[in-house]
Amino acid sequence: MTSRVGVTRRPAGPPLLGYIALLVVVVAAVAGPLSGLSTSAALDLLGIPDPGPLTSYGLPIVRSAAEVFCALAVGLSVFATFYTPPQKDGTLDVAGYRSQHWASMANAVWAVCAAMLIPLTLSDVSGQKLTDSLSPDQWLLAISSVDVASSWRWAAIIAIVAAIGQRLTLTWRWSVIWLALSMAALLPIAATGHAASSGAHDMATNSLVLHLVGAALWMGGLAAIVLHALRGDARMRLALRRHSAVATVALFVVAASGVINALVRIQPGDLFSTTYGRLIIAKAVLIVVIAVLAIGIRRRLLGVSVLPKLWLGSAHPDSAASSPMTSDAPISRARVWAFAGVETAVMAATFAVAVSLGRTPPPPPPSIPTVQEALLGFELPGDPTLLTLITNWRFDLILGTVSVAAILLYSWGLIVLKRRGDSWPVSRTVFWMAGSVLLFLTTSSGLGMYMMGQFSLHMVAHMLLSMMVPVFWALGGPLTLALRALRPAGRGNPPGPREWILEFIHNPISWFLTHPVVASIQFVLGFYLVYFGGFYPTLAGDHFGHVFMNVHFLISGYLFYWSIIGVDNSPHDFSPLFKLLTLLGSLPFHAFFGIMLMLTGEVLAPDWYGGLELPWVPDLLADQKEGGGIAWGFGEIPLFVVMIALAFQWYSADSRDARRAERKADRDDDAELRAYNEMLREMDEESRSGK
Repeated sequence: MTSRVGVTRRPAGPPLLGYIALLVVVVAAVAGPLSGLSTSAALDLLGIPDPGPLTSYGLPIVRSAAEVFCALAVGLSVFATFYTPPQKDGTLDVAGYRSQHWASMANAVWAVCAAMLIPLTLSDVSGQKLTDSLSPDQWLLAISSVDVASSWRWAAIIAIVAAIGQRLTLTWRWSVIWLALSMAALLPIAATGHAASSGAHDMATNSLVLHLVGAALWMGGLAAIVLHALRGDARMRLALRRHSAVATVALFVVAASGVINALVRIQPGDLFSTTYGRLIIAKAVLIVVIAVLAIGIRRRLLGVSVLPKLWLGSAHPDSAASSPMTSDAPISRARVWAFAGVETAVMAATFAVAVSLGRTPPPPPPSIPTVQEALLGFELPGDPTLLTLITNWRFDLILGTVSVAAILLYSWGLIVLKRRGDSWPVSRTVFWMAGSVLLFLTTSSGLGMYMMGQFSLHMVAHMLLSMMVPVFWALGGPLTLALRALRPAGRGNPPGPREWILEFIHNPISWFLTHPVVASIQFVLGFYLVYFGGFYPTLAGDHFGHVFMNVHFLISGYLFYWSIIGVDNSPHDFSPLFKLLTLLGSLPFHAFFGIMLMLTGEVLAPDWYGGLELPWVPDLLADQKEGGGIAWGFGEIPLFVVMIALAFQWYSADSRDARRAERKADRDDDAELRAYNEMLREMDEESRSGK
């Protein structure tokens, strides 16, 4: 008789190990032979001696295993954080703790695999035997001189920190942090393949980041569910429903990013005529197979065939307890294994094919890349003019996607409120949409292209990302809209998006960072650290450095302006006067930053800007001084908007206080005023009697 998940619990150590062993065997069986198809061709192309079978077959197998365990770490962390409820005191429940414990072990194995890839990479790129690359001095040589080996070093460090943290903490708040760190370990992988060195590497690297995140959430989340199902844990139906929504989005992200990544590296005619093209087709076929299996899981295990209405608002926001998402009827353990186990095995094979792609030389580009294409990933169209900036477009797959998602999610919230019959201020909608459109224009128009190669236009984008977009977003009230639109998870269920937002607002980290004084310090200090702290030359010359700066400017600006003029409730409730004084106190430091840039006598990143050799920028220092002038003068624009917003909020606060006092006076017949007059009368009588 088949046991039912959520009813019977029994030890399942051997099945767990067997399932993980199955994934590893699938990876080894696929990655090794496929990588061997092009190993000799790659070595001949690069003129490198054959390092031997330990490297030729060991590197793709170890890398495939590393990516599988990385996905397991991410998926198990997601399960602990979002698929099982914490206890009342905020600690993880039994299933959550078990999942985090497994995630810690997966991160540890992932760190070991990443460390093993350091000597394997050195052996692969130098042609020496693996045994000659194992000494400590060879490890240091690999890390210092081979970018790919250095990336594996960082991946190992991030993974081991996450593994240790997951072993030492038990609270739900910390589990969110370890999940973020586990996902951050994916970033070095994006710098270890063809994407980082090919033409259009900006598009290739960004799409690979999205591809890796989507694949890890998809495979890792489902593998976590299989592991817990084998263990006999409860709430499998709820976990499957939540993962089904995540996997739907992940499928779209994986497919779209995979297509983009392929298009920037290969011509359509090479798909069937080259090994690289045939591996792309094999990977695409496997993704389609996985999608079909996923549909089967939803129909057979959950009895649904459309995207579940997960956490969506309704006309009755208190009806969370009756939501289909909270249904936790038993599911056959055998059926979970039959469907989800097979799907994750096919996913593991897909990971192995992807690793083989990274080992296979892509077809040569149709033309030799120019200097700008090699450094930026694209060719700038000439001297920047207003027409050039508004007619050239290159979609930013990171922040461009964020801007589109911001518009769509906000629109969804408005639709939910409208269906419910609730109102929402039009001004907030205008502000949010303006900020999102401005983010899109800044990062995906010609400005987004030129800001990577010309300092003055980089500073224009910096000012927009840190001082204009955040102002509009802070006045848009996204958190308030989300809290009104989202459905509560329901008592006893894992926290949903509404609960996550409340936790984001009220946790100690947010309490600290959103204090107006702290927010202003981090906002201003970030300028000086990035540009005068010795970091800018490294950040300017690296694609991830550009992404980091853009994200940093956006987040630091939002934290600052949320604490000053944000319409969303924050952990602190200071008067408009205090906020105004804090704002005015930060202005001199921002103005001085621009002055410092104008007075600096040397170029901040001479190798990067000089290497681009832009003919319309003959004097790099003059262009940098122009950027300093932009930073110095740009602050007037957001200051005007912020002062108006603060004045309006001050007036509104006084009006609310006056109306509150009037209502109180109506209820108690001006008792407070009469008491005050009585006090004055008594004081007057005492004064008269004293005379």
